[in-house]
Amino acid sequence: MVDILLEPSWLEHLREEFSKPYMKSLRCFLQEQKVAGKVIYPRGSEYFAALNATPFANVKVVILGQDPYHNPNQAHGLSFSVNKTASPPPSLLNIFKEISDDLGVPNQFAHGCLDHWANQGVLLINSVLTVERYRAGSHQGKGWETFTDRVIERLSLDKEGCVFLLWGAYAQQKGRFIDESKHCVLKTSHPSPLSAYRGFFGCKHFSRCNAYLDRFGEKPIDWIIG
Repeated sequence: MVDILLEPSWLEHLREEFSKPYMKSLRCFLQEQKVAGKVIYPRGSEYFAALNATPFANVKVVILGQDPYHNPNQAHGLSFSVNKTASPPPSLLNIFKEISDDLGVPNQFAHGCLDHWANQGVLLINSVLTVERYRAGSHQGKGWETFTDRVIERLSLDKEGCVFLLWGAYAQQKGRFIDESKHCVLKTSHPSPLSAYRGFFGCKHFSRCNAYLDRFGEKPIDWIIG
């Protein structure tokens, strides 16, 4: 595992995690995978890209994903997001469709890179931060889930008025760490083509999120990817 290239405010909240047994075990696992010649996504410098892009004090919204995309030239450390040169995957296309329907804007998103959201305070974090090429879910159960549990727990404890968008049962498991008396938690099905029609389409999470932020005195998110 690469050196801890973590934004200072997040490192202040999470420093103790890096010396715990689970993280040492995770580090060994990732090193063994690399020695064995396995290709891991995203690249090492982007493991903590979501945290580095959105400092702790800036977080207003959290969108939880499961694990990174496992095909080449997609994952770059932000949940649901892909590199600008990659075609948006089906789940992201469904997210764009819901934004368009919810906000009444044209569905003409220029690319699938969600840096624009992260820069406004949307923490785009997966539950598991790495994956082996072509093997979805291959790094689940190795320790990342514990680390991202702590991320959600620290946000819940030390901030107020955040919006948590929990799409699908996997993301909703993190809900147990969120104090709903202090934060807004919106839940629905995953935007995957397999489940989007079971509640994601029509959930209006993007307008509801902005309405909550406005009531809380925060600037709403510009969801349009230009």
